[in-house]
Amino acid sequence: MFEQLNIDELKKFIKDIFVIVMSVFLISSFVAQPTTVEGNSMLPTLYDADQLIIEKLSLRFTPFERYDIIVFPYNNDRSKYYIKRIIGLPGEVIDIKNGKIFVNDLELNEPIQLDIIKDLGTQDYPITIPEKTFFVMGDNRNHSRDSRYVDVGLIKEEDVIGKGFFRIYPFSNVGFLEIED
Repeated sequence: MFEQLNIDELKKFIKDIFVIVMSVFLISSFVAQPTTVEGNSMLPTLYDADQLIIEKLSLRFTPFERYDIIVFPYNNDRSKYYIKRIIGLPGEVIDIKNGKIFVNDLELNEPIQLDIIKDLGTQDYPITIPEKTFFVMGDNRNHSRDSRYVDVGLIKEEDVIGKGFFRIYPFSNVGFLEIED
């Protein structure tokens, strides 16, 4: 009933499986990978259990920009990953006063409406951001563990796993993660 596989067919089958496995590995390592949002620190932009594609390719070719959504490992437990928005770029001075963010002494006028900041965290302000480092915050400003806390701190460019790129679930919110500047 079953035909016996000849050696050439078996070699081809093993080669095809190898190519598929390597392709998946290379794509998820260097191009893009799925991730799930855990928690509410990025509300109203991202919700708990949202499914995203983070892209990795542009990390090597394009500079990071303010408002990019990035994924990075948590300093105290590198098996945990955080997803936050870049607020401060290298060389800038960040301060938080009267519930507002200041970059180089100018109030940051964000393109989305967010709560006034009540939680300054554990950092001392103002903070000067070193080269190849970012100050990040969750959009849910009063319920986010981010660069305002010493244990999260400033995020090194080399630690960024990828940029939030595209929401694939829930289906009602499928689309690119873009913010108008």
